[in-house]
Amino acid sequence: MTTLIELRDVSVTFSGGVEALRSVSLEIRRAEVTVLLGRSGAGKSTLLRCLNRLQVPTSGSIGVADVGDLSDRAAVAAHRRRTGMIFQLHHLHGRQTVLKNALMGRLGYHSPLRSLFPLPDADVRLAMECLDRVGLAAKAMRRVDQLSGGERQRVGIARALVQRPRLLLADEPVASLDPATARPLLERIRTICREDGLTAVISLHQLEYARAFAERLVGLAEGRIVFDGPPDALDEESLRKIYGNLEPEMEGALP
Repeated sequence: MTTLIELRDVSVTFSGGVEALRSVSLEIRRAEVTVLLGRSGAGKSTLLRCLNRLQVPTSGSIGVADVGDLSDRAAVAAHRRRTGMIFQLHHLHGRQTVLKNALMGRLGYHSPLRSLFPLPDADVRLAMECLDRVGLAAKAMRRVDQLSGGERQRVGIARALVQRPRLLLADEPVASLDPATARPLLERIRTICREDGLTAVISLHQLEYARAFAERLVGLAEGRIVFDGPPDALDEESLRKIYGNLEPEMEGALP
């Protein structure tokens, strides 16, 4: 696999001297589903946000294939246009229809003035195709605030797909969903990534989901990478590096 994004000695320090990331070097490979693991505060969300420069590193560099270094404003704009983001809390407009929310994924392809008017028919067709892929085409004209939590998250996936991304970033996408809804949602994301050859980086708290859906696991602790490998290499020693002393629910998590 070739490299899509390369982080070199990336550190992030917040006000008050809090070190969220400490000299992280990492290659994100094309067409691979990577899951970030770690306790709350380990640096997962900060690392994820660095990948499209929603978080600016304090030091270090981030380079993207065919785009360049993300310290360049034009490179950031080009990279974000091809990067779909799926948020834990959806970030949707509840009073707007499912279709209009999905179409927001096309705004980066139009000027601010053009976006004030109805988008082209080609964009609408694309949005409907993406809604169909997540099983929501029949609800395209329904208001988002009338949907269930799982359905709203599927709108978020469709919105990301409308960008025609090559990279998907998902920050705790199933944290607010019950297991009966979370597992099918992750299966859908994985299927779409395989069908479209997408690269995905997903942060998760749930170890069982990470093991089931990741091709690669990256474990963080105190802002550093302490594990990087396939799910079947994640043994109890690796878990202790990521989580410290295993909590009761972690015991027996491995076969």
